[in-house]
Amino acid sequence: MSLESLKPAAGALKSKRRVGRGPGSGRGKTAGRGHKGAKSRSGYSRRRGFEGGQMPLIRRVPKRGFTNIFKKHIETVNVRDLDRLPEGTVVTLELLVQQKLIRKRYDGVKVLGNGELKTKLVVQAHAFSETAKSKIEAAGGRVEELKA
Repeated sequence: MSLESLKPAAGALKSKRRVGRGPGSGRGKTAGRGHKGAKSRSGYSRRRGFEGGQMPLIRRVPKRGFTNIFKKHIETVNVRDLDRLPEGTVVTLELLVQQKLIRKRYDGVKVLGNGELKTKLVVQAHAFSETAKSKIEAAGGRVEELKA
């Protein structure tokens, strides 16, 4: 047996349907495309969102507002979230990401004063609220402001 003698199994190959070859073929005249309209023409492809000439949904729905491309994304952390860290920890931005208190992508980190803080910590961030600053210092910790 050689490669030249290999053949597909009997009945495995079907010949391509030949359309538009006269009325006797059953697929003559319009060649299975129906009558008239864009879909019967060659090269037809409907554009995205086309609704047959009806006003498309994207144009029917009102638009509001805009996206400010200059907006700064400031992540916030509350004092109560820092309370679970061990005594004497230096709270860096990397540690906050590691602890999943903030996301990796940010333009700045601000510490807010919601909750209680009993542990002594050194907290590094870009901004602090007045209550957060006072609570960290009252617990015996230190506040270090970073440059943005």
